[in-house]
Amino acid sequence: MAATAPDVTFRMMRQQDIPAICEIEVESFTAPWSEAAFMNELTQNHFAHYTVMEYEGRIIGYGGMWIIIDEAHITNIAVRAAYRGRKLGERLLAELAVKAYRLGAARMTLEVRVSNVVAQRLYAKFGFRGVGVRRGYYSDNGEDALIMWADLPAV
Repeated sequence: MAATAPDVTFRMMRQQDIPAICEIEVESFTAPWSEAAFMNELTQNHFAHYTVMEYEGRIIGYGGMWIIIDEAHITNIAVRAAYRGRKLGERLLAELAVKAYRLGAARMTLEVRVSNVVAQRLYAKFGFRGVGVRRGYYSDNGEDALIMWADLPAV
């Protein structure tokens, strides 16, 4: 596959997308969310907004966030392993930022593993700054999380 970014489209996540999303979760995270967790987000959490990224009709990435008053909290963002390294994470993050701004958010926040330097670099490109640490945040191994914030629309 070429290293160029494919022509992708974005849309709201639907319940029938959950199995594909969970495949990406397993590829991307050591403590992946369950189908039930995503179902709850889509059907019970009125703060939740989830977006999928498609290429040729196939879901290749997704991102989720909670909009609470004027803040957007990114819950998760991931791209299928076969499509990484093509700046698709940047496109997905930009899509979330635009959506958050349109929904009234003035700032965005997220937590990222302190060991995930690649993701931290991506977030820094969008103006995210590390402002604190959540000790033992990740349940799979007790790793700390770096708390990052960015102002919108600067993201």
